[in-house]
Amino acid sequence: MNTRKSILLITAMLSLSAALGCSARHAPPPLFEGMGSHTRPISAATPLAQRYFDQGLVWMFAFNHDEAIRAFEHAARLAPESPMPWWGVSLSHGPHINNPMMTADASQKAWDALQQALARIDRASPAERDLIRALEARYSDPPPEDRSALEAAYAEAMRRAWHAHRGDADVGALFAESLMDRRPWDLWKRDGSPQEGTEEIVATLEEVLRLQPDHPGALHYYIHAVEASPRPERAMAAADRLRNLVPASGHLVHMPSHIDVRTGRWAAASDANERAIDADRRYREQSPRQGLYHMYMAHNHHFLAYSAMMEGRSADALRAARAMAAGVPRSFLRENAALVDGYTPIVLETLMRFGRWDEILREPPPPRYLPITTAWHHFTRGVALAAKGDVPGARREQRAFEAARARVPEGALMAINPASKVLPIAERVLEAEIALRLGDLDRSAELLREAIVYEDELQYMEPPDWPQPVRHILGAVLVKAGRFAEAEAVYREDLRRLPENGWSLWGLSRCLHAQGKKAEGGEADHRHAAAWKRADIRIGATCLCVEGGQVQTAGDERGAK
Repeated sequence: MNTRKSILLITAMLSLSAALGCSARHAPPPLFEGMGSHTRPISAATPLAQRYFDQGLVWMFAFNHDEAIRAFEHAARLAPESPMPWWGVSLSHGPHINNPMMTADASQKAWDALQQALARIDRASPAERDLIRALEARYSDPPPEDRSALEAAYAEAMRRAWHAHRGDADVGALFAESLMDRRPWDLWKRDGSPQEGTEEIVATLEEVLRLQPDHPGALHYYIHAVEASPRPERAMAAADRLRNLVPASGHLVHMPSHIDVRTGRWAAASDANERAIDADRRYREQSPRQGLYHMYMAHNHHFLAYSAMMEGRSADALRAARAMAAGVPRSFLRENAALVDGYTPIVLETLMRFGRWDEILREPPPPRYLPITTAWHHFTRGVALAAKGDVPGARREQRAFEAARARVPEGALMAINPASKVLPIAERVLEAEIALRLGDLDRSAELLREAIVYEDELQYMEPPDWPQPVRHILGAVLVKAGRFAEAEAVYREDLRRLPENGWSLWGLSRCLHAQGKKAEGGEADHRHAAAWKRADIRIGATCLCVEGGQVQTAGDERGAK
């Protein structure tokens, strides 16, 4: 090592002591069981440092970046001359598809860790050098307000690294992720055609999976890369490989459900999220320090509520929704209200899905710092009152909804869609529910068709930002009006979008039988029975707002298993 590099390393070691002096006095992070077998041998590592590095790498692939940082930092303490633990710290502080912004604190920590890695780069292998140099393109000190040029430069540097190390699955997976980070949750247009760069992402991940079929990062990213595409079934094999690959990671256990719901495997989606919730419970017992990962844990409950809704499991869906709301610490909720506000209406959405009108009316109002949830509170109260026949009460809540909607800040998001694009759906659905109660079925259907236009324009997200498909409501109104052929078309389109969901299968069956299509109706009956085999309710309509729509067979929240 030359003199200049020696000086740099000594300087870096002094910085290391300052940076980790406090945490070094604490116990090391746990080595978790169930992390899978993925490994990346690194330069200048001790055996224990290698284990911590591998754990950090898998946590990073699993989007648990805080836990990854803890593992990488401890690996750096154990192998003070190795550059790659610091590369891992730096990369884990960077943006990703679920958190594309960088705070000033994260930017500084990413930059500082990169300097530590650069100070040790003489110990790096050629592939390690290229990974570290790629981060030089990603970060600057001070950071710019607009990071897009840096992210473009990083993706280009990772492309060069992948071309230089084409047999290195980690490099290929990280290159694909660098491209995904440039278009978070926006890889496919609404017409099903790919956005610029999407085909390169998919092709790269497919090549990586040919190199290493059980690569946890590539499997994870591949699901995200194709889930919104016209052919999500491409990732069914990847979903099944990932399902039990890293049982300690709740997020990776959950990830197959993104493909399950797109391919009609609703029960598998629910099961995946139940296992993910259990994995996160065990994880939290060992590592209670959580930041953004609170949202991932809540996401499992949110997703379970959605998939259980589609199975007709009212008690389990509501239990998951309430657990999601209860599982987010109040301090995190208040400090991150803008992030959480679009998710917290899930309890109200679930109650509405299952026609729990009295329970909706008993729900306390949300805190004022959750303006989207406040608007949802009044919207669902209006629907509940309309369903109960109280039109004047529904009109009062309609006015309260509009007032609350006006207080939602411009740019506020549900999950990924602006609230300004979601709340117009609620506006029309509520007016349609009132029209339905007044007996104006034509007007109700017209309003619901308008709502569907807005719904279809929403950007893809799982679970969707509007979780009860408007087509379920429209189909119920059309059936009530005796317009069975129109309703059949509505249900078939819904099944194209949400395959094998029990609600539309029930509606399709009813429409087919009403039109004398007995053979097709019988087939739909069998499909509905399969989709509804774990349900705890029988339904008489695809929206329980329609009079006579529901017969409850397990009326309390214990539900039926």
